[in-house]
Amino acid sequence: MKKHQVRIVGGEYRRTPIPVIEAEHLRPTPDRVRETLFNWLSHFWDGAFADKRVLDLFAGTGALGFEAASRGVAHARLVECSPAALAALRKLQIRLGATARVSIHAGDALAFLRAQSGPEYDLLLLDPPFHQGWIERLWPLLGRALRPGGLAYIETEGTLRDFPPAFSLLREARAGQVHVLLLQFAALQKTMNNPETWPSPTPGGPPPNDNDTETA
Repeated sequence: MKKHQVRIVGGEYRRTPIPVIEAEHLRPTPDRVRETLFNWLSHFWDGAFADKRVLDLFAGTGALGFEAASRGVAHARLVECSPAALAALRKLQIRLGATARVSIHAGDALAFLRAQSGPEYDLLLLDPPFHQGWIERLWPLLGRALRPGGLAYIETEGTLRDFPPAFSLLREARAGQVHVLLLQFAALQKTMNNPETWPSPTPGGPPPNDNDTETA
């Protein structure tokens, strides 16, 4: 049986295959969806990727984060907590010779955001496991990492309309059962850094070894 894989769509690493390991909740973002996303980004960034810093909080296969690196961003940081996925990410990082442009962080997305000392990213890639309330937990913390005027790409299992007023919707689309959105963060940083200004997170926390998403 042929091993399932996706590929990097554009840029320096174009056509590089990315193996998809067997792991729960792992749904690599399809090639055509990534192409749409990076067309959006090229429009809003006027094609200028070289000064952008990207944070992929649920890296999984790394399809989104490595696509960003391939398109020439200054730096892409990939966060993942699954040991199997981390091993695959590091193997791909070495194979591509991308150790300077891509860094890999072993850990939980919420813990990573809470540890941020200040916003330093121009784009957040949010593709968490579905049906676990991840997006609701993340809203109060995104301003710790995302610069004012920065963009947030989100994949969800349904239409997302209840996002904080700090964010404005730029683009949205559907890919099968997956809803994708591109938002812009425009509010004062202190607004998003104050969890008391937003509804309480969904009760309970994510399982310790929950894997990323990216979509199927």
